[in-house]
This record gives sequence, structure tokens and C-alpha cells, in this order.
Amino acid sequence: CNEETKKNISESNKITFISFSNVSGNLGNYRIIKITQDSITAETGNTTRQTHQQWASKTSPKIWKELTSSFDLKSLDHIKSSESIQAKGGTDEVFQIKTLKKSHVYVNSYHDTIHYKQFESFKSQLEKILPEPL
Repeated sequence: CNEETKKNISESNKITFISFSNVSGNLGNYRIIKITQDSITAETGNTTRQTHQQWASKTSPKIWKELTSSFDLKSLDHIKSSESIQAKGGTDEVFQIKTLKKSHVYVNSYHDTIHYKQFESFKSQLEKILPEPL
């Protein structure tokens, strides 16, 4: 591979979008966070009580780098999802990670103990950014 080809391959694997959500069945609680290189939006609420909060902010290059560096792009195809538990009254944790090439969606991947550490790292970074009580 020449340098230009390597650069193009690297660019196509670059993360362009991340979303993270927790949605529960019986209680109707939800928390949805969407992040791009330019912005971060978060919404939280409860459908039963009809409450809803929204928050939005610009994403600095430093924050974007910290969040995306949590993920090992080579392992994204190997992360295992588990079945949805929302319909049974549980809470589903869903991640979506998009690159220029592909979109990856993971449901309740915390059972994948080999690869889940990167999601934990991402969530830890995210909590430092989000305002309370989101």
C-alpha cells in the first residue's frame, strides 16, 4: 500500500457519529445521546409521567478525540450484542457507531466482557461532559 491508500483506508474507518441510549420497558424512562464531531445532544425523560429534558452543546476537537479514542475500530465487527430485554420490562442499552464505511449497532453488549471495556471507557468520558441531572 502506498501512503495515499493507507490514508484513504484510515479515513474511511474514522468515526463520524456515536449514539448511546438507555430505554426501559415498563417504566418508560429514556436517555438518548447523539454525538458528532460538531455537536452533542442529549434528551431524557419518562413517557409515563410525560417528562422531557433536552440539552445540546458544541463538541470541541479535544472532546471528540477523547470520546472516539475509547473505541478500538479493529474490534467493532467482533463485539457481540445480546437480546433485547425492553419488551420484558428491562432496560436496553444501545450503542451506534458510524464510520464512513459502516454502521455498527450494539444492544446490551455488556455481556461481551472481552470488548465491553471500550464502552465503559466511553461512558466514563461522556459522564464528565454531560450536565447534571442528564
